[in-house]
Parts: sequence; structure tokens; C-alpha cells
Amino acid sequence: MTALTVPDAHADDASPRPVPWLRMSWVTWRQHRFALGGVAALLGALALYLWMAGRRVHHAYAIATACHPASSYACQNQVINFNTAYGPTTYTIATLLQVVPALIGAFVGAPVLARELETGTFRYAWTQGFGRTRWTVAKLVPLAVVVTVAAGAFSVLFSWYFQPFFADGNQITLNPEVFGLRGVAFGAWTLAAFAIGALAGMLIRRVVPAIAATLAVYAGLAIAVGVFLRQHYMTPLVTSNLNVPGSAWIISQWWTKGGMFAFAGWRDAPEGLIQRLCPPPTGPFGKGSPGTLAQCLVQHGYTQWTSYQPATRFWAFQWIEGGWLLALSVLLIATTVWLVRRRAA
Repeated sequence: MTALTVPDAHADDASPRPVPWLRMSWVTWRQHRFALGGVAALLGALALYLWMAGRRVHHAYAIATACHPASSYACQNQVINFNTAYGPTTYTIATLLQVVPALIGAFVGAPVLARELETGTFRYAWTQGFGRTRWTVAKLVPLAVVVTVAAGAFSVLFSWYFQPFFADGNQITLNPEVFGLRGVAFGAWTLAAFAIGALAGMLIRRVVPAIAATLAVYAGLAIAVGVFLRQHYMTPLVTSNLNVPGSAWIISQWWTKGGMFAFAGWRDAPEGLIQRLCPPPTGPFGKGSPGTLAQCLVQHGYTQWTSYQPATRFWAFQWIEGGWLLALSVLLIATTVWLVRRRAA
């Protein structure tokens, strides 16, 4: 037996020693540092703008509310001027921020696995002591934690920026336009978008189509929740009192007469009914007064019913939404890991 044919004492050690988790995290950072840098740049730029604009908003609101007596026409006019000056820009910003989780999911979550699956470099990684499960977990979990924490910190700044509009009653805390940007919801939506992107990347295995799929799925989920699901987190309160709290989220309104349904809203009232029973009174600036009109219909035996969610349920709704989004994200990530384990090399 020659030296070339002598069996190596370590030849039976077919599998390499597993790479430590810390080193795997370092590899993840090296591979995705530019994507994380993009997230930091995006949220950082938005945070800087909100901080600078928020200082102006808070200063203007402090001046408007310092007027006394607050019930005077001059003081009320100052609050109106504040909302007119800063309201449109603030609502535009809130609308634009709705896409931030989707962008993070599409451009950070989708390429995480899709890029390596598309180029084939995953085969090399699986032979270096990573293993499929460890490779997938080491890629997804650190990135998911980082983007979620960053989004959660950003939502705190946004809540501070928007606070004057809640304080003066011009905006309600449960408004779908801003609810998902505050509390735990923004971080939860960002995590869900990332998980959707990771799963799309695993299933499609191509970066660009995975990005498009992530944006489409996230948009569909966000619209379904905002329009249909969120209002049913808790059973709405129903009242026949015309003075519904201004901070409440109105779900629906309808009118009854003699215990029977009459019509849903003003536009659904029988033709000529309002003109016949309650000719539109002339209010300020020549416009009809809805409050006076409602009182008139009540005097004619009609009852207005309102289904609403009170503002006191804000944090309950936040934890409900954050909880099921977290569960969904964990399920999506677990599914992604399972699919990687089953994928043929």
C-alpha cells in the first residue's frame, strides 16, 4: 500500500463543522449591508424631515392654542388657520408613508433569497458548513429584527409629529389613514412585508418578479385590512344619540322609523322626503346644517343609529393588529425555511 492509497484518518468526516451563528450573522451583514444602508437612509431622511417639520407644527399649534378665551371667534379662527396651513401637507405625508413597509419588503425582503437562488450561489453556501436551515434562518431573522426595530422607532417620531392634529380634534386616532403608521402597527406591517418578500423570493426565485409580487400582495393585504377587517377587531358600539364623540371612528349610520329600517344616509333617503319634511335650513355662509336636519327628522319620528369604534380602543386595536401580523410573519418565515429544506440543490 503506497502513501497515495493510505486512507486519511479524517476521510470519514464528510460534513464540515457547523459555522458559528455569530460568523453567519457577520456574513449576512456583509451580503446585505447595502440594503440595510438603504433602509437607514430612507428612514433617516424621513425622520429628519419629520423632526424639522414637526417642530414648526408644534410651535404653530402652541401659538394657536395659547389664545384666550378659547371659545372666542378670534381664537377659533387661529385653530382653523393652523389646520388650513399645515393639514394638507401633513395628510399628504401620511399617505406617502403608507408605502414605506412595502418598499422595505420589496427591496430588502424579496432579494434576500431570490438573488442567491437566481444566481446559483446558494450551492456554495450549503457546502461550507451552513446547512439549509441555518443558512435561511441566519439570513432572515437578523434582517427581520433590524427592519422591524427601525420601523418601530420611526413610528414613535411620526406619532409625535402628528400629535397636534389629534389634540385639536381634527383627526381621530383610529383613522385608517394614520392608524398603521403609529404604535406597534407600523413595525408589524414592516415585518409582514419583509416576510412576504422573503417567501415570494423563495417561490419565484427571481429578484424582479419577486419584488413585483411582494408589492402586489402587500397592497392587497393592506387594503383588505383597512377596508374590511380592522373595523371588526372588536364589536362596534351602537347608539341612537346624535351627539357621537368627535374622536370616534364612525363605521356606519342608518335611519329607522317605528323600529323599521328607513334609509342608510342622506343620499339614500326617499326622493322628496327631506324636502317635504325638513326643507334645508340656512346655516352659516348659506349652507344647510346637517345637525339641524337630523334634529328635524327626529321630531318626525325618525331615529338615527350610529355604529362606531370609540377612541379608547386605540391600543387594543394596535395590539390586536400587531399580534396577528406577527403571527402571520412567523408563519411566512417558517414556511420559507421549510421550502428551502425541501428544495433540490
